[in-house]
Amino acid sequence: MNELRKGETAVSIGELAKEYGLTTRTLRYWEEVGIIESLQRTDGATREYTPYYFRRIKFILKLKDLGLTIKEMQDLYLAYGDAKSTERMIPRLIEILDQQIDNVDLKMARFASLRKEIVEYRQKMTRRLCDAVGNPA
Repeated sequence: MNELRKGETAVSIGELAKEYGLTTRTLRYWEEVGIIESLQRTDGATREYTPYYFRRIKFILKLKDLGLTIKEMQDLYLAYGDAKSTERMIPRLIEILDQQIDNVDLKMARFASLRKEIVEYRQKMTRRLCDAVGNPA
């Protein structure tokens, strides 16, 4: 995955960033925290990535959209392991997604409660305004 296969060409960090609307700093950060890797660099050469990383970045962006943290992505990458086995990662991904579902459910309940409070307060303020100007609510 971090080595070129026959017939593949590496792309620069700038090309990869541009493809997904990211900054090169984001890709360098992801590399620093261990959720992606670049090809081995020599003599300070620029970072280059195999075509595999186009798919990997797409997956990371999907996980990010789902609300996963960098730490959770690191855990998934560790579960994926050196063997690069999706089957090893899936149980951990399901566990993390279940946690995300629970978090969303909790947030939705809080938002529903907040909405109810706002509606009640608005009704109270509407009645107060109507009483102040002498109009029935």
